[in-house]
Amino acid sequence: MAILYIIGTPIGNLEDLSFRAAEILKSADLIACEDTRQTLKLLNRLGARRPLLSCRSQNEESAAARVIAALNEGKTAAFASDAGTPGLSDPGSVLVAKAAAAGHEVIPIPGPSAFAALVSVAGARDKTVIFEGFLSPKPGRRKKRLKELLDTRWGFVLYESPFRILKLLEDLTDLDSERYVCAGREMTKIHEEYKRGSAAEIFAYFTQKERQMGEFSLYVSGHNCK
Repeated sequence: MAILYIIGTPIGNLEDLSFRAAEILKSADLIACEDTRQTLKLLNRLGARRPLLSCRSQNEESAAARVIAALNEGKTAAFASDAGTPGLSDPGSVLVAKAAAAGHEVIPIPGPSAFAALVSVAGARDKTVIFEGFLSPKPGRRKKRLKELLDTRWGFVLYESPFRILKLLEDLTDLDSERYVCAGREMTKIHEEYKRGSAAEIFAYFTQKERQMGEFSLYVSGHNCK
């Protein structure tokens, strides 16, 4: 029985890579990764060279078969997504399920997660928090799902690109302008920014900016601003 390590990688600042993750990346016989170019940056930072295998959403089934073949030979493998923890809006679940079904150990190496990082600074008091990730880019589906999430009265976390963030915030404001929101932009990077307030206030703030830069994470509370 061999081991597959699931590695949480930095969401921006490379200094957030854990010591344990670094050691495994330097020693694994094979590293499966969402984008070999991104993982190569980490390896170059560590001064290491390891065999890389592309394992993204488009080829996860076939890539998983290759990883399991290596595990069957007794090799140690690791999987790393582009940024953050695999399985949270990133590939990895197919590989994990197949490796475990083949009788191999699957061990998590905890690391950065935009979801956990945002919750920690949101300042909300929701007992239940839903991780939703990216909503549909189609306006009707996006707004319908957003209303369903708001109706739960639970907190939830969304991810969004800089190209659609204003549309998402506009929908949110239309549905519940007073709902408490914490928006994180460019998290852990040089220009990281956090804005807290009502949905309407957050929408107005980012509308005033000439250009939206970087990926966004939104924490939407189950409660309104007081």
